[in-house]
Amino acid sequence: MVSKGIFLRPREGTAPPRIAETPSGMLNAIGLQGPGADALVRDCAPQWAEWDFPVLVNINGESASEYAELTSRLDGVPGVAGFEINISCPNVEQGGMFFGNDPRAAATVTEAVRKRTKLPVWVKLTPMVSDIGVIARAVESAGADALCAINTFVGMSIDLNAYRPRLSFRTGGLSGPAIRPLAVHLAHQAARAVRIPVIGIGGIARAEDALEFLVAGCTAVQVGTATFVNPKAIAEVHDGIASFLEARAFRSLADLPRYLPRD
Repeated sequence: MVSKGIFLRPREGTAPPRIAETPSGMLNAIGLQGPGADALVRDCAPQWAEWDFPVLVNINGESASEYAELTSRLDGVPGVAGFEINISCPNVEQGGMFFGNDPRAAATVTEAVRKRTKLPVWVKLTPMVSDIGVIARAVESAGADALCAINTFVGMSIDLNAYRPRLSFRTGGLSGPAIRPLAVHLAHQAARAVRIPVIGIGGIARAEDALEFLVAGCTAVQVGTATFVNPKAIAEVHDGIASFLEARAFRSLADLPRYLPRD
């Protein structure tokens, strides 16, 4: 499991409304609200340590040094099994440009985290780039163990009664089935660009959705937005994949054909 995003220090997040339903999707602008690292260590990690599956922490920062300090604070804490770096954060030291939009900035953050831990380090890629393969190769070279593709797309929805955006922040991250074909394409592009595993994300609600990512070159998948409408979505996706494999006499996912041509 991957935790909610955390910063080193407590963060208020954005004012409501923060979530807006869209056709086949959802916009959110939570603002990465969270209690900070100390509260996570005190309140969350002890519970995670008792679970029978690993929990990676989604980490965020406004500078490479903040990512590094956060990693050091959480490294070695029982219940923390690894890190997922959210590089869709603005780099305040570089005029607010998002880390994930620049291969050098993305690599710098990845390297800063890598130097502070021997635990698994995943990097969550933004789709808002011209060539996701360039970013993927940069963070792979900087020490990432796996990539997560993709984060949400930036979108906007208008309230036609109020004549204003439906989110207080105006824009938000679009997730859900609406983005799945785009996500499959970008995850496939990332998988073609690197040798490390790629974890597919984006609009997965059924086993068939997850299998598209797997055939496209992903090693695993994440399910998020679907749980808002179906709390059993993760279990159903898992069981559906098992049924698909059994029906086709595949012994495991290793037998599943993959479409991953290399240039």
